[in-house]
Amino acid sequence: VRAASAVRAAGRRSRRLFDIFVAEIPWTVSSKELKDYFSQFGSVQRCQLPFDRDTGFHRRYCWIKFSTPEDVQNVLQKDSHVLEGSKLALKQQIRRRRSQRRNPRE
Repeated sequence: VRAASAVRAAGRRSRRLFDIFVAEIPWTVSSKELKDYFSQFGSVQRCQLPFDRDTGFHRRYCWIKFSTPEDVQNVLQKDSHVLEGSKLALKQQIRRRRSQRRNPRE
């Protein structure tokens, strides 16, 4: 049980390393299709699309990591992103610097 919660905590921490959070993804869209779509704006390093173990469907959101900050800006400059007729909801992930984190020992 402790190992599973450690993995979940590490997963939450690693999501800070992603550039963009994408929501409202149609059920029919795969991570490969998302990667293909977003690669028109720059080099996609990683696409993390979590699946629900019970249903076998993805959870309709993902995190995307680009190679450069310019790639991220290219994505954000486009007004709307539509895949299979559905408008995606994008949010830029803010990378926290260690100095900005609150240290409980201070």
